[in-house]
Amino acid sequence: MKPHAKDLRKGRVSETGQIYLITTVALGRKPVFSDFHAARNLIHVLRAEHETGCAKTLAFVVMPDHLHWLMELGAGVSLSRVVGRMKSVAAHRLGGGVWQPGFHDHALRKDEDLAATARYVVANPLRKGLVSNVGAYPHWDAIWLL
Repeated sequence: MKPHAKDLRKGRVSETGQIYLITTVALGRKPVFSDFHAARNLIHVLRAEHETGCAKTLAFVVMPDHLHWLMELGAGVSLSRVVGRMKSVAAHRLGGGVWQPGFHDHALRKDEDLAATARYVVANPLRKGLVSNVGAYPHWDAIWLL
């Protein structure tokens, strides 16, 4: 049984400085971001969120039908507001109707290896068989050289 968007919010806490791994999915799992320009538009929106200080992007990968975003939440904003704004701006830039409602978040614990989590995020295209090496996939970035 699939969770509803409202169920994904249960127990969600927004903490300034907390690192979250966000996963959000395209509406109907449509491969919206297979289009190079759509993927780059989404990346532009992620970078704009970083510039505002609302979410420090640590790593991301834009997959054909979903996004993984490893980020540190900035001060004075809620996680739902940051992700909601990112999805709204991206949808507006791409003509609307892009995202399924809700998102999944995982707050990293202090004992979780941040660099290993980032490597896991950016290796997603490799695990899905989209490329033979991570460097061949154009829609990812990380603050570390992986």
